[in-house]
Amino acid sequence: MDPLKQRVVEAVDRLGDDLAALSLDIHARPELAFEEVFAAERLQRFLAAQGFRVETHVGGLATAFRATLETGIGGPTLAILCEYDALPGVGHACGHNVIGAAGAGAGAALMAVRDGLPAGRIVVIGTPAEERGGGKGCLVNAGVFRDVDAAMMIHGFDRTLLHQDLLGVARVSFEWAGRAAHASTDPWEGLNALDACVGTFNSVAMLRQQMRPDCRIHGVVSYGGAAGNIIHERAAADFNVRGPSLEAMWSLHARVVACAEAAAVAAGVGLTVTRHPDVYEPLRRNQGLLDCFAANLAAAGLAEGPAAPDRLASSDIGNVSQVTPTIHAWIAIAPLGTAIHTREFAAAAAAPAAQSGLLAGARLMALSAVDLLQDPGRVRAIEEEFARR
Repeated sequence: MDPLKQRVVEAVDRLGDDLAALSLDIHARPELAFEEVFAAERLQRFLAAQGFRVETHVGGLATAFRATLETGIGGPTLAILCEYDALPGVGHACGHNVIGAAGAGAGAALMAVRDGLPAGRIVVIGTPAEERGGGKGCLVNAGVFRDVDAAMMIHGFDRTLLHQDLLGVARVSFEWAGRAAHASTDPWEGLNALDACVGTFNSVAMLRQQMRPDCRIHGVVSYGGAAGNIIHERAAADFNVRGPSLEAMWSLHARVVACAEAAAVAAGVGLTVTRHPDVYEPLRRNQGLLDCFAANLAAAGLAEGPAAPDRLASSDIGNVSQVTPTIHAWIAIAPLGTAIHTREFAAAAAAPAAQSGLLAGARLMALSAVDLLQDPGRVRAIEEEFARR
């Protein structure tokens, strides 16, 4: 390891206690999408104390921020991304507390060795609302990534992987409108909206027989009626539709809408379809960035684990990957086989193994950023690959 990279590793390790406290503070105060006031402010204070110039309300989002380190005129602009929103009910069951602290730690380590860095710019970007709302997509639309040459982040998992395909996902809501009546005395006078809702779920269940194995549909009844002795005049449901490409996602989305429409006709009720704008796009793979991270795995204290090709998730990092070269590496912070979005993973995200994974992820990003700053030709090759694909 060259002396500059050794200094980076030492800087991360010196920050270990502070980064662990940062992660645990965020874990103890879970906040939902676009409401991450404590987490955003905690990360901003940490980065400002390291010497970053911090901007708040970036892209028009109250809990988004950008912390900038300038190392000289020219050179690439590299973005290190932080997430910090939680899930309803199960808190940080996706480990976003680790993501936020690792991103801040990578930036802080680079700030600590700024006197040895080539010209360029490091921006640590706080990206709210990954779990729902698509904060990164909002920031893309606001132009926050327009001048970024490459973006990187890590995500906690039960194993370390440099790449895992991420599906695109579109969200759609249905509301059925019928007519209320007494469910025993005069049921024939009613039009049951809940029947249409249940019919939609049944039709979607049958549709799964003809789905591609890399597609997903899952939904929730958001309103199913007020009492069992009333013919339900209103019912509502939300569905997520996922696919490996935008074409596959939208094709399946149309079939789910058709299920809801057919169920409404069968029940004789009205239907309102709401298509939500927070579409998550599939992750575009960039081999140049993968090679850069792979070369730094051992120095970061990591080794790749077994592949998990059937464990398919989605993230708004896909939206970033559509506009600039992007890598979304997975870092082991939980025992192998631990499912994410579970209470077990939430507990693991605050355990000692998560703190080790946090530091390793921070080292991996900071070391890779050094390589990219030192070799602008490599960045150009990464951008050329992105343009070709």
